[in-house]
Amino acid sequence: MNFELTEEHLMIRDAARNFAQQELEADVIERDTQQIFPTAQVKKMGELGFMGMMNDPKYGGGGMDTLSYVIALEELSKIDASASVIMSVNNSLVCWGLDEYGTHEQKEKYLTPLVTGEKLGAFALSEPEAGSDATSQKTTAIEKEDHYLLNGTKNWITNGGSADYYLVIAQTHPDLKHKGINVFIVEKGWEGFEIGPKEDKLGIRSSDTHSLIFNDVKVPKENRIAEDGFGFKFAMKTLSGGRIGIAAQALGIAQGAYEKALAYSKIRKAFGTEICNHQAIAFKLADMYTQIEGARMLVYKSAIDKDNELDYDLSSAVAKLVASQAAMDVTIEAVQIHGGNGYVKEYHVERLMRDAKITQIYEGTSEIQKIVISRKILND
Repeated sequence: MNFELTEEHLMIRDAARNFAQQELEADVIERDTQQIFPTAQVKKMGELGFMGMMNDPKYGGGGMDTLSYVIALEELSKIDASASVIMSVNNSLVCWGLDEYGTHEQKEKYLTPLVTGEKLGAFALSEPEAGSDATSQKTTAIEKEDHYLLNGTKNWITNGGSADYYLVIAQTHPDLKHKGINVFIVEKGWEGFEIGPKEDKLGIRSSDTHSLIFNDVKVPKENRIAEDGFGFKFAMKTLSGGRIGIAAQALGIAQGAYEKALAYSKIRKAFGTEICNHQAIAFKLADMYTQIEGARMLVYKSAIDKDNELDYDLSSAVAKLVASQAAMDVTIEAVQIHGGNGYVKEYHVERLMRDAKITQIYEGTSEIQKIVISRKILND
């Protein structure tokens, strides 16, 4: 495997890095503290092509590979994981699913404004009782003459209050269990569709997370994606791609914290010298660097597997498991290296530590990744 990035990959990395440093960093602490959604920055991300990187240029997408997407996400996450998860959901879970399985009419109507950033998407799978278990959907979509009647509640929905279009997973044929699940495109503002209060979260605080409530929402039949009963397969494939995005986010958080800690260790003095000259700190930095490099190889491999049309269910689960653990470990050590300064907002690392925790939870907890991995290796 060639780990050298192409000239195009390097250009994407530099563009994402410049955007993150110039557009995200200045007010990232204020947005985190006050839970301010980065509306202007998301619009700029759309203008730069970050909101539909992997999609067909025919519908306005960038036509880029998954590795390009991972590289861009990593750079944004080093500065602001809230902005990167907004981008990740729109790319991995919404636009990719529409592009891969939607009809031409669905793509023209919904995908085109999503990939350009004119509109924003959300993916609604999690439920109060089921979490991310797509086989246990309580939300129902009962088929009528020319529409489906949608009822139920979704929770922990990223972009929940800011999105314009929602991909909603619901059960149509309970007797068929997971084979009776469908996925629907739902628009904000439809009668019976309510958005719950914003969650007050530990991390990624400037991204908005809400519950969604559906009370007899009429969904036109043409808004069902793919054939009847395809919803479970749709969810599984999009979640595998979503794990790659979350792994890239975790990688970026870890890299951002490491860079902050490294720079701080070179200027902070203790016992007559910069603290990086003390073996205790130098060894911490060495461990952080090593853990990040290992995670990066796994994240890049999962992206390359997807680009080469290989089965990436296993590699994406491994990448997310390892990268999210790296994010947690590295950010904790970054706070430790900063000492008391690491506990205050202006040095950024406490925010990165709070942001890191969610990477172990969403798109399936670490325990779920181990279930995916163990099933794969035991069945091979």
